[in-house]
Amino acid sequence: MTSLQMVMVGRFLVFGNCCCTTASERMRGREHFQLALVLAAGMTICWLVFSYCASVSLTQVNRQVVLNHRLQRKQAKLMEPVRTDVLTVTPWLAPIVWEGTFDPQVIDEAFMSQNLTIATTVFAVGRYTRFLRDFLESAEKHFMVGLDVHYYVFTDVPGDVPDNVTLGVGRLLSIVRVPKFDRWQEISLRRMELIQTAIKDRIHRGANYIFCLDVDMRFHGRVGPEALGRLVGAIHPWFYMYPRSQFPYERRTVSTAYIPMDQGDFYYQANIFGGALEDVHRLTKTCREHLEVDKSVGVEAVWQEESHLNWYLLRNKPTKLLSPEYVWDDAKGQDAKEIKLRDVYSCRHDVQRIQVANQFKCSLDKGSFGKVVFLVVVLEVISEGKRVISWREVNLLIKPF
Repeated sequence: MTSLQMVMVGRFLVFGNCCCTTASERMRGREHFQLALVLAAGMTICWLVFSYCASVSLTQVNRQVVLNHRLQRKQAKLMEPVRTDVLTVTPWLAPIVWEGTFDPQVIDEAFMSQNLTIATTVFAVGRYTRFLRDFLESAEKHFMVGLDVHYYVFTDVPGDVPDNVTLGVGRLLSIVRVPKFDRWQEISLRRMELIQTAIKDRIHRGANYIFCLDVDMRFHGRVGPEALGRLVGAIHPWFYMYPRSQFPYERRTVSTAYIPMDQGDFYYQANIFGGALEDVHRLTKTCREHLEVDKSVGVEAVWQEESHLNWYLLRNKPTKLLSPEYVWDDAKGQDAKEIKLRDVYSCRHDVQRIQVANQFKCSLDKGSFGKVVFLVVVLEVISEGKRVISWREVNLLIKPF
């Protein structure tokens, strides 16, 4: 090969390499350009979605504020609280709802446009079905009026559930069949498990909030959306004036519901609690697990699920508290400013516990006859199936004497 030929071949090879290099760079450039287009398009879509959601959110907030301002007849004055006789906010900044601390019209207007559904569980087992009609009829007059409510009646006798109670528009009733229980304590012990299962299997599909109520109660006044919150507990009417050392918490360390004497915020009642579905599901799941642990070691908390509820709410602070006015006891008299709910029984378990203790104390001065009378009273109360003390608690009452 001549020198000229070698030069020509070299030039060709160099030219070919340049062409390959240029084509490769051109391909990479095209890929980079396409990637940049995809990223730009994605960012544009995200920006449009965010802008739309933000505008919708701001529109809703502005509309709510305008409505509240239009309805609020009386100006709220920062230095003139509407209730100075009671605590209206907890140390963790959760509101305590008392009569007079909210404007019903403003509250209703703010919630009615949100198309909320409130699931409401109630246990009507055995003879407790006789309370169901009063419960439902009074609830239709006072409970979450104007909102959609879905009652879930847990019962072992579906045939005893009244089918002629008139429900308002958007109000439904479903029956959840449960097994028959020999003791009322078993109902209490299984209640958390059954509610947790119902939330998981069916309630979560059609509700925003849930309230868990006792059937042996009657509504006497408004219980509206002012009671809604992520986690809601109700302060017990018998213990709101007591120091925490006198709350009837579970005090035995062997139970998972144990609360030491120097701990506690309020004593909450188990006949009404609620909140968002996720929060109540977490509450019932935890209480069920603790109840099962106690059962595995042969322990039953002093007030069954109420003891475990108080343990949970001590460690997972409620975001809203209902004042004692929301579930009052007739035996307490008329101390509440406005009574929302009343227990159908005139004397509930806490009154009966005090009465039994007092009767036994008096019987000490009457010899053996007085002791017999005391035992007869206890037997009569227990045989009526009312929510009173257990035999273990009788022993605890006797022990100090």
